[in-house]
Amino acid sequence: MTRYLPIFPLGNVVMPTEVLPLHVFEDRYRVLMEVLTDRVSSGELGVVLIERGSEVGGGEVRVDTGTVVHLIEAEPLPDGRWVAVFAGSHRFRVTRWLPDDPYPQAEVDEMADAEWDPNDEAALARAQDAVREALALAAELGDPTVRPGFALSANPALAAWELCAVAPVGSFDRQRLLEAPSHPARLDLLAIQAAELSKVLAFRLRGR
Repeated sequence: MTRYLPIFPLGNVVMPTEVLPLHVFEDRYRVLMEVLTDRVSSGELGVVLIERGSEVGGGEVRVDTGTVVHLIEAEPLPDGRWVAVFAGSHRFRVTRWLPDDPYPQAEVDEMADAEWDPNDEAALARAQDAVREALALAAELGDPTVRPGFALSANPALAAWELCAVAPVGSFDRQRLLEAPSHPARLDLLAIQAAELSKVLAFRLRGR
């Protein structure tokens, strides 16, 4: 089902289950925050990755697959800026970009995940081992990462997304994870990405 959604392009990918803090200072997004905090608003916003360009000023090239996020809390500052926290919910795909008037907007189709298959547990375990190894190596190097002892949800479908959210991979790798067509495809890709990253991190450790 196609529906309208305001869009916030960012230089990073937000995964379902992920918490997104935002500092809003551009005029166009100040207007958006007024809309989102209206008592009749759903508080929903779409976040997409900027493929080329900058987060500030407009004119950026955006990808078409992103994540719907829900407003958790927001506070206006005396100078008109906002600080806000959102939580990632589910994926969407842009079917038509609308004029940025005054902020980016689009018509979108929401993307539902398939039901979790218990046969995917092995893929989840492999991906988890690979991500924890990469995080342990990154921590040993002193890189800013999530601590490798983090806990995942008991719900395996949510755990799969949480694992994607904490994996220390780049934005375009995260976008590939977001766009993966199924949980096993996503988890297999994540395991490969994390294993490749571990090789790079291990090489860096040997050179210290």
